[in-house]
Amino acid sequence: MTQAVLILIKPDGLKKSLTGNILTRLSETKLEIVAAKMVRVSDALASEHYCHLKEKPFFPELIEYLKGELHDRKKVMALVYWGKDAIKKCREMAGATNPEEADPTSIRGSYGRITTKGLYENVIHVSSDDTEAKREIQLWFCPDEIIVDLYPVKNEVVKELKAKRWA
Repeated sequence: MTQAVLILIKPDGLKKSLTGNILTRLSETKLEIVAAKMVRVSDALASEHYCHLKEKPFFPELIEYLKGELHDRKKVMALVYWGKDAIKKCREMAGATNPEEADPTSIRGSYGRITTKGLYENVIHVSSDDTEAKREIQLWFCPDEIIVDLYPVKNEVVKELKAKRWA
């Protein structure tokens, strides 16, 4: 089944200069990258991304982590991979969420760690299933930023849209 999956290279992965290593490992999946960008993560974006963990005691620290507050890298690299069994392939390549339980040859097993406070610094996020992938991709990307038509879209005329332009 052809699928899309959201991949985030988290601030700790960027701080450790692991982007090239992670992309090389993900290239083994033979999937296509159909969207990629660097994102400054706001409170709102981080909170919505992790909305399913809102009641957890570690939620505030998790938001700080994704925003880059803990690593002085206030950005993430967001990508959409697309192809046959994309979620399964990328999740296998990433390894278990807990870096200590991840296969040592996986991305998280190779590069992740657990802080003394118990926070998983696992360098990468991978959507867990089709429903989450759709929610996350639509949260992180606009339709025009993705080079294939993943989901239905509508055309709208937006008036008085404030946007930055090059001076």
